[in-house]
Amino acid sequence: MATHRDARLPSTLYIDPAPAPSSQPKVEEIGTTSAPLKSAAFFIGGGDCKKYNEDFMLCKAESRDPEHCLKEGRRVTRCAQEMIRKLNESCGKEWEAHWQCLERNNQELYLCRKPEKTFNDCVFSKLGLKKEIPGAPEGQPQVHEKKNPIYKAIQR
Repeated sequence: MATHRDARLPSTLYIDPAPAPSSQPKVEEIGTTSAPLKSAAFFIGGGDCKKYNEDFMLCKAESRDPEHCLKEGRRVTRCAQEMIRKLNESCGKEWEAHWQCLERNNQELYLCRKPEKTFNDCVFSKLGLKKEIPGAPEGQPQVHEKKNPIYKAIQR
């Protein structure tokens, strides 16, 4: 027979009753929303953080136990925090323009190519990072390197 449980609404703050393991050092949250993270994703996923992200994904493939990869997860979080700090210091205005565009346009990248180009140029020149999109066809320019990257439907 089914038992009655209290509903948990998404608007209600949920606090996990189980305490965190005391043996695990605390890592602060990244502290940003989805639009800034999406804007910075290629620089967080590649570059300096790539090796930490790959270690974390390999660890997650080894075991479904969430505690198994806490150390690797903390490394990813710390690296993302550091990358966000660098982006803010070096290209804050350009980064904000790009993620604000994503925020206004339902996070559709193709609608924000102009601020993305300005942001990328800043990151490339000031931080020396490069952007490679996984799965892009070899021998062709990346979408952010194209002269006219906005898709236009063919009129019939």
